[in-house]
Amino acid sequence: MAKAALLAAAMALPAALLTTPPPAAALNSLSMLGADVSTAQRALDLGATYYDANGTAKDPLDILKSAGVNYVRLRVWNNPASGYNNKAKVLQYAKTVKAKGLKLLVDFHYSDTWADPGKQYKPAAWSSHGIGQLQTDVYDYTYDVCNSLKAQGTTPDSVQIGNEINVGMLWDDGKVINNDFTNLSLLLKSGYNATKACNSGTKVIIHTADADSDANARWFYDGIKAKGVSWDITGLSYYCMWHGSMSTMSSVVSDMRSRYGKDVVIAETAYPFTADNADSTGNSVTSGCSGYPLTWEGQAANFTDVQNTARSAGAIGVFYWEPTWYAVPGNGWDPANISGSGDGWDNMAVFDWTGHLNPNIKWTS
Repeated sequence: MAKAALLAAAMALPAALLTTPPPAAALNSLSMLGADVSTAQRALDLGATYYDANGTAKDPLDILKSAGVNYVRLRVWNNPASGYNNKAKVLQYAKTVKAKGLKLLVDFHYSDTWADPGKQYKPAAWSSHGIGQLQTDVYDYTYDVCNSLKAQGTTPDSVQIGNEINVGMLWDDGKVINNDFTNLSLLLKSGYNATKACNSGTKVIIHTADADSDANARWFYDGIKAKGVSWDITGLSYYCMWHGSMSTMSSVVSDMRSRYGKDVVIAETAYPFTADNADSTGNSVTSGCSGYPLTWEGQAANFTDVQNTARSAGAIGVFYWEPTWYAVPGNGWDPANISGSGDGWDNMAVFDWTGHLNPNIKWTS
C-alpha cells in the first residue's frame, strides 16, 4: 500500500485500536522536567567546571536541579570506541544521578554510535545477525543493562527502546520498508518485555522525531500498535528550527495523547544562545526561529514556550538535550575520535563557553 493510502487508512482506524486518554489530572503539569546530560561525565573527567547563575562552581547536576530539573536522561551505546556512554559508564553515573534525588531515563540506541532518523547502525557485535537473533540480542542487552542498574540500587525510572526511530531501528532488519512494521514490532516487543521483566514499574518510551507531522506520527504509532506493540509513554523530539511551529507540535502532542491513551513527553528540545562557534567543529544549528533572538534571553524564552506549549497540549514532560555540552577540548562528537573531534552543540548548551549557566533558564512544572 502506498504511504498516502496507508496514512488515510490510519486516520480511520476502528475504535478498537484507539483508547481513552489519561485522566484530565495529567493536564497542565509537567512531572518529567528533564535534561539529557550524556556528555557531562566525560566533561567532568576532563576537568570541566560548571558555575551557577551566581558564578559559584558546583556540580552540574546540582546546578540543573536548582533550575528545576528532576529527571536525567543518559544514552547508552553498546560498545563505543570512546568508552563513554557504554554500560559501565552509565552504571557509574547513574549512582551520582540517583544520589542527588533525580530520576533516571536510559536511552537505548542499540548501536555503537549515534542513532537518529537518518541512521540506525547495528552494533558491530550484532552486524551479521538476522531478525531472529536480533530479538534475542535486544532482549538480553536491555535486560542486562536494566538489571545491572537495579542490582546497584539505581533502577531506571524509564527507558527508551530506540532513539528517534522514525522508520525503525537496527537497520536494515528493523527498518520499516513498504509499510511493513513486522520486524520493528518484534524488536520493540523484545525491549518492552525485557524492561518489564527487569522491573515492572519502569516506564517504556517509544521515541520518534515526529513532532512536526501528525500524519507521520500516526503512521508510525498506528503501525506498531496494529502489530501489538505495547508502550507506556510516547516520546517526540521538537526543535523549532527543524520541526517548525509550536502550534503544530501542540496538535501532535494532543492527538498522540488522545489517540493512544498514553502520556506524551518531548524527549528532546534545545535552542541556540548564539550563532558563534567555540571550536573548530561547525555548529549543528546556525540560525534560530522567528521571535527568539540568539541570546541568553532568546534561548530561555524558547525553552519556556516549548514547556508551556507541551504542558497545555497535555504532555507530562520536556527534556532539554545536552544542556551541559559546552566546548571542552577532548569531549567531541565522534565516539571513534572523541579526543580529536569537536563539539557542534556548544551554542545550544545552557552553559556558556566558560561553563557559566544561562541565568534565565528554568524548568517549570
